[in-house]
Amino acid sequence: MRSSLLLQAYAHGRLVGPRLSAAPIRDKIEIALAQGEEVVLDFSGVEATQSFIDGLIGVLILQRGPDVLSRLVFKSCSDDVKAILQFVAADRSDQYLKRSSH
Repeated sequence: MRSSLLLQAYAHGRLVGPRLSAAPIRDKIEIALAQGEEVVLDFSGVEATQSFIDGLIGVLILQRGPDVLSRLVFKSCSDDVKAILQFVAADRSDQYLKRSSH
């Protein structure tokens, strides 16, 4: 099954952020993941800050490991959002792997 979250519903104008605004969306993602669903995050018409992306997926990676990314689909991302997603995913995956190897 697939759950879809339109981030535009959480935006102020064209921007989603700050970090704290990611928490209720992350809660919805966690519920869907716990139910075995894949989650589509639709960035149509919005931009996101690095702190928002970190609060959204960085926390999930630190809690669940990088494998969580295989159950997330990022849709309609601008080049800036793609770059932020890649940076946050790589950084938090690295932190998770370093922490779990000790």
